[in-house]
Amino acid sequence: MSSAASFSVWDYVVFTLMLVISAGIGVYYAFSGRGQSSSADFLVGGRSMTAVPVALSLSASFMSAITVLGTPVEVYQYGAVFILICFAYVLMVAVSSEIFLPIFYRLGITSTYEYLEMRYSKVIRLFGTVLFIIQTVLYTGLVIYAPALALNQVTGVDLWGAVMSTGVVCTLYCTLGGLKAVVWTDVFQVGIMFAGLLAVIIQSVLLQGGISTIISDSAQGGRLNIWDFDPNPLRRHTFWSITVGGTFLWTSVYGINQAQVQRYISCKSMFHAKMALYINLVCLWAISICSVFCGLCLYSFYKNCDPWTARKVSALDQLMPYLVLDILSEYPGVPGLFVAAAYSGTLSTVSSSVNALAAVTIADLIRPYLSLSEKQLSWASKGMSLFYGAVCIGMAGVASLMGGMLQAAISIVGVVGGPLLGLFSLGILFPCANAKGGLAGLISGLALSLWVCIGAQIYPPRPENSRPLALVTHSCNFSGSANWTDPFLLRPFLADNWYSLSYLYFGPLGTVTVITVGLVVSILSGGRQTKVQSGLTISKEDLTFYKAYNILKVSGGAGKFDLDQELDKSFGKTNFAFCDVELSTQTPA
Repeated sequence: MSSAASFSVWDYVVFTLMLVISAGIGVYYAFSGRGQSSSADFLVGGRSMTAVPVALSLSASFMSAITVLGTPVEVYQYGAVFILICFAYVLMVAVSSEIFLPIFYRLGITSTYEYLEMRYSKVIRLFGTVLFIIQTVLYTGLVIYAPALALNQVTGVDLWGAVMSTGVVCTLYCTLGGLKAVVWTDVFQVGIMFAGLLAVIIQSVLLQGGISTIISDSAQGGRLNIWDFDPNPLRRHTFWSITVGGTFLWTSVYGINQAQVQRYISCKSMFHAKMALYINLVCLWAISICSVFCGLCLYSFYKNCDPWTARKVSALDQLMPYLVLDILSEYPGVPGLFVAAAYSGTLSTVSSSVNALAAVTIADLIRPYLSLSEKQLSWASKGMSLFYGAVCIGMAGVASLMGGMLQAAISIVGVVGGPLLGLFSLGILFPCANAKGGLAGLISGLALSLWVCIGAQIYPPRPENSRPLALVTHSCNFSGSANWTDPFLLRPFLADNWYSLSYLYFGPLGTVTVITVGLVVSILSGGRQTKVQSGLTISKEDLTFYKAYNILKVSGGAGKFDLDQELDKSFGKTNFAFCDVELSTQTPA
């Protein structure tokens, strides 16, 4: 394999500078927080954060290097249909802010899994906590290892040096600075991610002679295949699989995942928490549009000579760094900026994961069973951050077995996140649900999701279902041919039906199974007589539209009303510790 170019000294300087600034933010909050004497200070920022930094942190947390490196390759290989994920983001934010956020914020909990004990039982809480820990450690290992491998193969950046440096820097600022350090490094890192993607887009547009050329090349190559309404659930990407499957997937991330919930419950009021989710929506759109357009740029450059087929790269995930060195190597430091963007995505995700893992371990596995002071819990939180940082670095080795970046990441999130989303939805939406129903539903949903996911790994779907687009090499200067073998010769009946289900449906499958089985078992086991504690299920008072209706009703009756006061009544006092609304709607005199 040949490389387009190699890393220069300035590239290493830019990359190192990003790591140093990230670590520096952690050190700053370690000293400015005067040790963050309570576990609440360390794990949820003392519940004093405001909307904008939390919104950027929400975006950065799951927009990892997998987005920067994996999404462009997805578009290059399968087309721009993945841009429809933007519709799923809208539905996800609406569901998360209206159904899940009010419950978690009102309860003032540190771990989302505390809710499971309040609503069901201690056994289900422990089950949920263990599932979250397994899912997060696996996902984080992939997030650390996959970009390190791709960048190592193309740029020559040392593989384990990159893995260790990102892991150590993350662990350092998580352990020293807690959630405030994680949020503010996320703000810095999301800026770096945008800068890296924009550098690629601007240079590509300049070299190709304009956006119209890139769009024209993509259209001729069949990459603008956005409006595919085929309802077949075996098709890898269609309008339905991306919008429906994507909504379930991302709701399991933003609605109930500890890493995200921990951010919005750190806000000083529910108004700030909801604002953070909606501002985050704009950031998600921007990052997705940039990464999809990078994929179109990638195709425009290599439409006549695919570097993967021509063996210039050994894996598709290496195409983006290959393009960067191909078009930006004459600008010292700019390839380093793109690598910094990829690793910023890694840092933001890993730090979120480490902080969330520490939070659930303290809240669910240590605090209920050991009598520790707040000071001791604070030190235990830091110890857990250190421990999980080391575990995630270790898990990076396992990630080499997981195939393509984007699909592997979504599969991991969907298989565990889907059933957990079903369990929380069952408890919040259905007052008749009980512990027996919840446990039966969770086990059924998890078993079904695991069955189809493992089957799909053993028997990959046929090309007519995954539908990769053509890649050509007629303008390449290379000899030899690819050695293709047919992996579809001996396959059981389930392989081309059940196991070929689109990976985006793994999550919805688990969610629907949990709710269905959970409701049936709950009703059969006397769930209709269940007395649910107030505040654990959704009510009309939690809905923004209902609050807006009441505000307008008050204004219609009185003729005049104070919007600040009404917002404060509706959103500001739902967390008893923090009642103010910082985003004033009045202009000072």
